[in-house]
Amino acid sequence: MPPVAVPNEAPKKSLRIAIIGQSTFAAEVFKLLLKDGHQVVGVFTVLDKGNREDPLATIASQNGIPVFKYKSWRIKGKVIPEVLEEYKSVQADLNVLPFCTQFIPMEVILYPQYQSICYHPSILPRHRGASSVNWTLIEGDTTCGLSIFWADDGLDTGPILLQKSFPCTIDDTVDTIYNKYLYPEGIKALSESVNMVANGTAPKINQTEEGATYDPALFKAETHQIDWSKGGVALHNFIRGLDSSPGATTFIKPQTKDSENENIEIKFFGSALWEGEYEAEGDVIIIPGLDKPAVIHDGGLLITANDGVKLNIQRLKVNGKMINAQNFYKANENKVSLELTDEEKQFVENARNIWKAILRIDIDNDTDFFDSGAGSMDVVRLVEEIKDLVNVELQNEDIYMNTTFEEFYMIAILKARGDSSNQEIKYEGVEMEVNKMKIKFATQLFIDGQFVDSDSGKTLTLINPSDESVICKVQSASKNDVDKAVNAAKKAFEEGEWSKISARERGQILFKLADLMEQHKEELATIESIDSGAVYTLALKTHVGMSIETWRYFAGWCDKIQGSTIPINHARPNRNLTLTKKEPIGVCALITPWNYPLMMLSWKMAACLAAGNTVVMKPAAVCPLTALKFAELCVRAGVPRGVVNILPGSGTVCGQALADHPLVRKLGFTGSTEIGQTIMKSCAASNMKKVSLELGGKSPLVIFDDCDLEKAVRNGMASVFFNKGENCIAAGRLFVEESIHDEFVRRVVIETKKMSIGDPLNRGTAHGPQNHKAHMDKLIKFCERGVKEGAKLVYGGNRVDRPGYFFEPTIFTNVTDDMWIAKEESFGPIMIISKFNSKNMDEVIRRANDTEYGLASGVFTKDVSRALQFAEKIDAGTVFINTYNKTDVAAPFGGFKQSGFGKDLGQDALNEYLKTKTVTIEY
Repeated sequence: MPPVAVPNEAPKKSLRIAIIGQSTFAAEVFKLLLKDGHQVVGVFTVLDKGNREDPLATIASQNGIPVFKYKSWRIKGKVIPEVLEEYKSVQADLNVLPFCTQFIPMEVILYPQYQSICYHPSILPRHRGASSVNWTLIEGDTTCGLSIFWADDGLDTGPILLQKSFPCTIDDTVDTIYNKYLYPEGIKALSESVNMVANGTAPKINQTEEGATYDPALFKAETHQIDWSKGGVALHNFIRGLDSSPGATTFIKPQTKDSENENIEIKFFGSALWEGEYEAEGDVIIIPGLDKPAVIHDGGLLITANDGVKLNIQRLKVNGKMINAQNFYKANENKVSLELTDEEKQFVENARNIWKAILRIDIDNDTDFFDSGAGSMDVVRLVEEIKDLVNVELQNEDIYMNTTFEEFYMIAILKARGDSSNQEIKYEGVEMEVNKMKIKFATQLFIDGQFVDSDSGKTLTLINPSDESVICKVQSASKNDVDKAVNAAKKAFEEGEWSKISARERGQILFKLADLMEQHKEELATIESIDSGAVYTLALKTHVGMSIETWRYFAGWCDKIQGSTIPINHARPNRNLTLTKKEPIGVCALITPWNYPLMMLSWKMAACLAAGNTVVMKPAAVCPLTALKFAELCVRAGVPRGVVNILPGSGTVCGQALADHPLVRKLGFTGSTEIGQTIMKSCAASNMKKVSLELGGKSPLVIFDDCDLEKAVRNGMASVFFNKGENCIAAGRLFVEESIHDEFVRRVVIETKKMSIGDPLNRGTAHGPQNHKAHMDKLIKFCERGVKEGAKLVYGGNRVDRPGYFFEPTIFTNVTDDMWIAKEESFGPIMIISKFNSKNMDEVIRRANDTEYGLASGVFTKDVSRALQFAEKIDAGTVFINTYNKTDVAAPFGGFKQSGFGKDLGQDALNEYLKTKTVTIEY
C-alpha cells in the first residue's frame, strides 16, 4: 500500500481534543495543537515515577489543562468504570495518541465523535508491534517511515489516515532515524492529521495484509542475544537495531591479555561496516561462535564475521558500565580534571537543576541518572533541555556512557569546547618546587591526545642554563613517531571533531586555551626560565604574556575568515557567479627555535589552528618543556585529540622527518638561514609542501644626531641586549652619526655596567644566562674574531666567572663594513657600533642594506621626512622609528631576502595556513 500524504491545511474549525500518552514527543504535539487553534480538554498520562511526572503532564499543568494519571485503564480486561467516567467528563471530539504505552479500552477509543487517531513509527502494515523502529533496522529496510492510523482494538491494525516515508541507509541507527524523521516529522504529521479531521478530509484506508509483519517486542533477554553464525551485514543490522536499548548481547570469558575465566555479559553498540582495506592491529578478544578473534584497535573493536564481512564496534557495556570499545583492557586510568571557567561553573549548576527537575531528588556529583529511575524518554528530555540551555548537541549515547552527574557535565563541557570524547590524560613527568611554587610538566611525546614514550627509547638531557644542573630527560621523537603524529593529525583534520565544529566554536576553544594559559602564566614563566634561561619577569611579560595575547587575537579571527565574489567577464549574459573560499591546508608542521620557546610556538600555531588546520610541532631540542606543558593545557581546554601533537627531538631526525613527510602540506620554520635552506629543499623534493621561513637577521639601527639621545641610548641597548641578545630582530649593527658617536658610546657603557647579571628567577635580574653552552661558546669565539679583525672591545666579551652559561653584555666600536662581525649574526648580547656621516643619507642606507638579511631595522631622528625616506628605502620586513622591539600580535612580522619569507602575526599570518579555492557557478 503506497504511503498516504495530504498537504497540510489550516483547520476550518477547532476540535476538543483529549491527548492520551506520554513523553516529550507528546508534549510537543500538545504545543502544536494549541498553536493550530484546537482546544485540549484533557491530558491522560501515566503515574509519576517517584517524584517525577511525565513532560506531557508538566506542560499541560502549566497551561491549566486537566491532567489525569492512571496506572491502568483496565482490570482483568475490563475498563475501570471510574476511569471511563472521568475520561467522558472532558467531552472530547477526538482522541490523539502520540506516544502511548498503555492499552486503551475500545470504550474510550470509540467514544468521541471522531474516535481516535494514533502515531506509529513504521509504514504500516510492515513492522506492527512495539519494537517497529528496531525491526526496520534489523531487517535491513532501505525505507523507514511513520503512520497515523485510526486506532482499533489492535492499536496498530486500524485504517490508515496519513503516512510518510524516508530513506534508511546502512549507517542509520534508532537514534538517527528518530532524530532525523520520526520525531520532528511525526509531530507535524499528527498536527496535519488533526487538521484533516477538522476539515473533513481525513481518509480511512484499510490496511492490507500483504507485506504485514507482526514483529515481537525486544524486551525479553532472549530476544537480543547475538547469533554469531549469521553473516556480517545481518550482525551489523542486529546490533544497530538494538543500539539505544537494550543493546545486542553476548557472553564471553573475562579476558586480560594473558588469561580467561568464567562468562560475563557484554553489550555491543555503535556498529559500522568496516571499509578499511588493512587489518587492524591490537589485542584480541575471543568471542564464542566467531572463527576469528575480535581485535581492539584505536578506532574500536573490529569483528570479522564468519562470512568474512567486517564490522567495527564503537562502544561496549561491560558489567553495566558503558566504555569506548578501544578501552576494553584499560581500567582505572586517570581522567583529566577540567579547569572550569566561571561561565562553565554556572552551567554545572543549571544542569544540576535540570537533573533535579527530571529525577525529583537532590543531585550530587555521583548521582547516577539511571540508578535514580530515569528511562529512555528522560534521556530525550535531558538532551533537549541541555540544547535549549547552552546550544550543545548531545547524543543519547553521551548520556548512556556518562551516567553520573559529574561524568555528564564533564562530557557536556567538552562538547561545548568542541571535543565529544572525555579525553584521558596521564603522563610521566616532573614535579619541582621552584620560584616559590610547585611546577609540573610532562617528559614524553604528545601524540593523538596522549603522552607516550618514543619508539626509539632515545632521550634528550635538559640542562638548567643558570647553574648547569640537569633538569630532566625528555623523550626524543623518532621518524616512526613523526609518522604516527602526522597520521593522527591527518585523521583529526579529516574525520575528527575539529572537522565538524563551526569556526566560532573553534574560536571558543582557543579562547579557553588562552584563559588556561593566563591561569598558569606564573608556572609557564617559571618553566621557561629554568629551561631557556629567560629572566622570569621578562618571561612573564613577553614570553608568556605575548603568547596569551596571540592566542586571543587569532581566536577572534576564527569566524572572520572569508572569501569574496568576483564579477568575471562571463557573469553576463550567461549568469555566472564566481566566488572564492578560504580553506585550511591540512596537516601543518611547525619547527621553532630556542630563544622564545612558548612565544614562537604561539606565533605560528595560533594562526595555524585558527585557520582550521591540525599541527605537528617540534620545539627546540634544548628547551621543549613549555611546549609539553602547553600540550597538557590543550587537553584541559578541550582541544580534540590529534589536533595538536608535540614532538621534542633532534633537528636531524625529527625535523628532517617532518620536512620529508608526504602528508604534511605546510611547514613553518623559525631558525637559521642555513637550516632554512635545507628545509626548503626537502619540502620541494618531498611533495612541494608550502613553506614559510623566518630566518637569520643582521638588523641595522641608524641613529642620527638630531635624535633624543637618552631615548636612543635606552632603546639602542634594548635593541641588542633584550632577552640576552637571543632575539631574531636584535639590532645586529648600530650606525651612529659621528658627531654623537663618542657620547653615545660613553652613555651605553655606563648603563651597561649597571645591568644586574644573575639568577633569572631573581626579580631584580636584568640579564640571565645564555640558552645553552654551545651558544655561549659561539659568542666567545665571535668576540675573539672581532678583536682579531681590529674592532675595539670597549666592554665585556667574556664568560662571567660563576656557574651557568652567563656571558657579559658586550660592546664593540670601530667596526668597519668589511669585518666578519659586521656581516654575521651573533644572536647574543653583542653591540656592534659603526660611525657614519649624515651628509649622505643614501650612503648609510646603502651600508645598512648591504647584507643578505632583511628582517628588521630601526632609525632614530626627529626629522619626519628623513625617517620616512629611511622606511621607504630600507630593505627589511619591519621598520622601527624612534622605538625598537615593539612587535604586536596584530602587526605582520617577517623578513626579506635570506631572512626568509611569509608572515607571523596579524591577518597576513592566516594566509600562510590557508588555500584559496575559486568556484564558478552558472545559473
